[in-house]
Amino acid sequence: MMNISLTFSSAIALFTAMVILASIPSMSVLTVSTRTITHGLTHGIWTAMGIVSGDILFLIVAIYGLSIFAGINIFFSLIKYIGALYLLWLGLSLWRKTPVNQILVKSNEKSSFIASFLMGFVITTADLKAILFYLSFLPAFLDLSSVSLMDTFIIILITIIAVGGIKFIYAFFSYKTGSVLKKNNNFKYINYVAGTMMIAIAFFLLFKT
Repeated sequence: MMNISLTFSSAIALFTAMVILASIPSMSVLTVSTRTITHGLTHGIWTAMGIVSGDILFLIVAIYGLSIFAGINIFFSLIKYIGALYLLWLGLSLWRKTPVNQILVKSNEKSSFIASFLMGFVITTADLKAILFYLSFLPAFLDLSSVSLMDTFIIILITIIAVGGIKFIYAFFSYKTGSVLKKNNNFKYINYVAGTMMIAIAFFLLFKT
């Protein structure tokens, strides 16, 4: 039987954190929402699938990139503290951040589902800071020195459900209400909650033995 180092409680915590992160108003949310409004719900879903695919790519790079060096204590400690400081900075930035403005553009232009998928994928992979984020994020939930293929499969599944689910919800509400995301006040409180969670994870990393 294949070993699994990711515990049930860690999996739940990882899922919760990913849901919160995916909920943060960002370029990916803006892309999914705008694509849905301008081209329809199916295009929004394909865009969300592209975003999830980009996240999965970064996760695989982070998991196996870190696992190579996980046995080197100095390297691992350095990554942990750099990651904690990065998460702390991210959390404080979210507290101070002006919510993303939703720009809705009506268009009759036809577009393919592949174009929507690639748009989501490129939006995600173009943000190279995401690699640093996952490098700092995963050690809080997974022992990278004993990561297995089953651990990787579970994390990918969690990512699909958490990130994909939230993006699908954004697409659905954009389709149903059209302008629901135009109100910046809806974004403000999400930023506060997400920022607090990032700061909490940063302190968890700093004091984790």
